[in-house]
Amino acid sequence: MERKDQIDAFGAISLVGFSAVLGFNQVVIKVTNGGIQPVFSACLRSVGAMILLYLWMRQRNRPPRIVPGAVPACLLAGTLFAFEFVVLYLAVDLTSVARVSIIFYSMPVWLALMAHVAIPGDQITKRKGMGLALCVAGVIVAISDRPATGEVSLVGDIMVLVAASCWAGIALISKTTKFSQVDFTMQLFWQVSISAPLLFIAALFFGPLIRDLEPIHLWGLGFQTVIVVTAGYLFWFWLLKIYPASGVASFSFLSPIFGVAFGWLILGETVGPALTAALVLVVAGLLLINRPKRVVPVPSA
Repeated sequence: MERKDQIDAFGAISLVGFSAVLGFNQVVIKVTNGGIQPVFSACLRSVGAMILLYLWMRQRNRPPRIVPGAVPACLLAGTLFAFEFVVLYLAVDLTSVARVSIIFYSMPVWLALMAHVAIPGDQITKRKGMGLALCVAGVIVAISDRPATGEVSLVGDIMVLVAASCWAGIALISKTTKFSQVDFTMQLFWQVSISAPLLFIAALFFGPLIRDLEPIHLWGLGFQTVIVVTAGYLFWFWLLKIYPASGVASFSFLSPIFGVAFGWLILGETVGPALTAALVLVVAGLLLINRPKRVVPVPSA
């Protein structure tokens, strides 16, 4: 498809669908954790995605390659990727999907703060600052809300916050280092390949690798590996090549909405007034952060 200047119907439907998949994935992770130890599940997902990506690249006659000078950045991104999913998968085991979705998808907040310091010319504007303030307020409200249902954990909430920061760190690496010179498919291949052995080693410290394994847990693992990490992310990067990055990013506010909705609908999680307020604050903040800059037309001579 040719590059477009704005999001059309196909792009909008695709991005809404991808956001729904990401929101649903939090539910799938929680269900899969019932049969497979969380960190080992993340390890198996990385291994499966690594194999599928390798086959995809070979099929396209673009086998994995090393970009000169990019190895340190690739290693750092892969290590952060591993740590991100150690804390995220453990957090999903400890707290509710709704809270995970609200806190984890606040990632643009932490990326904006990092970029303000690390990237010249990417300072926080007044509008973006308002968005950051709303998102931070939403995260604080979500973490401060301690219902007596027993389905939440302060440790789990903080671990999700750490995972979101790691995600932002990977995005910053892709903007400020030679990692940016690596093709997006190879970026993903590096991350899953480096994370796989690191996640396996980490899994050995968190108890038995297999819990009460049933077919639904294997289906969940397959969904994460094939639909989310491999096909999903490749599709998202493909959309980025066709549509404006700001337009694609603007749909990120849908992921926490879907996550909260699926957690309530499928898992029966409690979504009280405080959590609803937190969701509204984060979504409003994301809309402001990702809102494209207004272009002032230059009058013709």
